[in-house]
Amino acid sequence: MSPNAYLPKLAKIVSIKEEVGGVRPIKTFRMRFVGDNGFSHQCGQCAMLSVFGTGESMISISSSPLQKDYLQFSILKTGRVTTELHELKEGDVIGIRGPYGNTFPVEEWKGKNLIIIGGGIGIAPVWSVLHTALGNREDYGELSLFYGSRTSADLVYSEELEELKGKMNLHLSVDSEEEGWDGFVGFVPANVLDKKPSPENTIAVTCGPPIMIKFVIANLKQLGFEDEQIYTTVENKMKCGIGKCGRCNIGKHYVCIHGPVYSWAELKKLPQEY
Repeated sequence: MSPNAYLPKLAKIVSIKEEVGGVRPIKTFRMRFVGDNGFSHQCGQCAMLSVFGTGESMISISSSPLQKDYLQFSILKTGRVTTELHELKEGDVIGIRGPYGNTFPVEEWKGKNLIIIGGGIGIAPVWSVLHTALGNREDYGELSLFYGSRTSADLVYSEELEELKGKMNLHLSVDSEEEGWDGFVGFVPANVLDKKPSPENTIAVTCGPPIMIKFVIANLKQLGFEDEQIYTTVENKMKCGIGKCGRCNIGKHYVCIHGPVYSWAELKKLPQEY
């Protein structure tokens, strides 16, 4: 991290991929630092992306720490900064500062089965965990991915999902029936309950809309998962990244410092403000 916590490092956009179109577009950006002043990260951490002259926004790093050639960010167009990011082209330069937050304890999970559960753009913060486990395949047990969106056209990483078939247990879903879809129809929590993954020697990691996370956790508990076996990320609004502005607090807890990764055992003790 820079001695000046607010000074971003320069990074060039090396590729842009349109993941989802329509009224809620999502693009995946791969960035490479300019010069040798970059940083390394761990699974679950975030970075503040700056569009000069517009502002900055905290975005989860979706690439695995095993990937050394670039940082990847999958971004939903929702506000001023993300709109400007969506207008950028390959070769454009932005600012990045970070990394911020705590991490998924993937080293502690070695030897365990992993279940990744995502909804919509919520797949991005846990994508690094999945690819870290795939990159160190011998260190983990059975791998499973539950992922769903409103429609099949809203699924992020669709090409990569095709490549994952046969490599792991893949359970995709859409919210309502559509022509040509032969996967599960219904919300992600219902798909989890339908497939009934075993809690034995297993860690479940989930991220998505807050209502999805709420019911995923409830269904995992119904299946016998202990609080310590369930992890999620809290995507509170983070403005400074260093615990100074007070925008991301849950009670006295600052998500940008103490989070965004929490086990359910930890998160349930905090004020239910998120």
